[in-house]
Amino acid sequence: MTNNKMVFVMVDGIADTSIPQYERKTTLQVANTPTMDAMSLGGINGAMDPVEPGFACGSDTAHLSILGYDPRKYYRGRGAFESMGAGLDMKPGDIAFKSNFATLDKSNGIVTSRRADRNFEHLGPILCDYLTGIKLPSFPDYRVDVKYATEHRCGVRVRGPNLTDSITGTDPLKDNLPLLKATPLDDSNDSILTSKIVNELSDEIQKALENHPINTERREKGLPVANIVLLRGCGVCVEAPTFKQKYGMNAFMIAPTCIIAGLGMSIKIDIIESEGGTGDYHTNLQSKADTLLKNILDSDDKYQFGFLHIKAVDDAGHDKNSPLKIEFLEKIDKMLHFIISQLTIAQNEKKGNFTICLTGDHSTPVLTGDHSYEPVPFAICKVVEADKIINKKNDDNIENNNNNNFSDNVKVFTEIECTSGVLGRFPGGQAMNIICQYMNN
Repeated sequence: MTNNKMVFVMVDGIADTSIPQYERKTTLQVANTPTMDAMSLGGINGAMDPVEPGFACGSDTAHLSILGYDPRKYYRGRGAFESMGAGLDMKPGDIAFKSNFATLDKSNGIVTSRRADRNFEHLGPILCDYLTGIKLPSFPDYRVDVKYATEHRCGVRVRGPNLTDSITGTDPLKDNLPLLKATPLDDSNDSILTSKIVNELSDEIQKALENHPINTERREKGLPVANIVLLRGCGVCVEAPTFKQKYGMNAFMIAPTCIIAGLGMSIKIDIIESEGGTGDYHTNLQSKADTLLKNILDSDDKYQFGFLHIKAVDDAGHDKNSPLKIEFLEKIDKMLHFIISQLTIAQNEKKGNFTICLTGDHSTPVLTGDHSYEPVPFAICKVVEADKIINKKNDDNIENNNNNNFSDNVKVFTEIECTSGVLGRFPGGQAMNIICQYMNN
């Protein structure tokens, strides 16, 4: 009986566009990533449109698509994923929001900063606890719960009768624009009612936060206040087949961002925490690697599929910080080297046959600071083949890998090179089919 196992490394926002200061190269082309290159040389490659060509997707729809769940069928707003990942259970009838602590200029209603502070891990939980149970004077039958997620983010759940996700949110989506009012997306009584509830919730949150001691202190220090919570991505929980039902594999996920963890929970993937493995610039990549290896190499063979999500590269793209994006790509490359070397040792000890896949969920170019529609590089290989290349074993076969039936002619893992791979350009909905066939071949 075979013991084939898969490690899927998802680097959020991995791809980029050409940057003038780097002679029209992307951050991935500039970064020194020998391990990623070894994976490309040792395996097969392609260019993946996470959802479809020309669509600048969010991480939630991208992950759904890449894991084989058509977002057109299974996506009902990111709020439910964010809130579940933060620790709020979702029942039928609940609505939830992916939310930001932000800064509002009360004098003119302008959101001056959609992110009050990325380094909010100490203050965010305090404000979330303060807001939990906030009363809505006109709607006393509705319960509000707020849970801290990461950085400036939190999940907000509303529970009560006749709620629907058929409303817009309050987030203007860009800085220096007016705070929005929630509006119904149809003429139903539920949509009209829900939009009124959400608008009152937004007002009451603003009142509660305006003179909270944390914000009083931040004003005195000249720091942006967190005096509004932007409510976006209203969502409900949708029933979907489990990952085990679709692919016959027990899976775990290391995903410190609540939205991705919540998505995993919704399809019954086990969420594993790694100490210090945060969803920001402070993340401990070694801890993530150790946690991945501990679970995929479990002596009871509990898992056949391990999913590792890394967020910091995306943050650097959003912050338009190309040197930091390059730095994290190189750190991830070193982490991949460690993972591959350890899996190779384990395979030599007959603990499994390991395949590793590397890709991203979307492009986050540093020039624009937002998600864009370019395809992302995709590489999948047997770990022993990547390990041979890394360690220059069988030197006569390194350059072309002629004796490896599972490789193409791509030698470098970049947005440009991977387009010439044997997989060509393909939609994310095909990714799991490729993975399942390759790992079992």
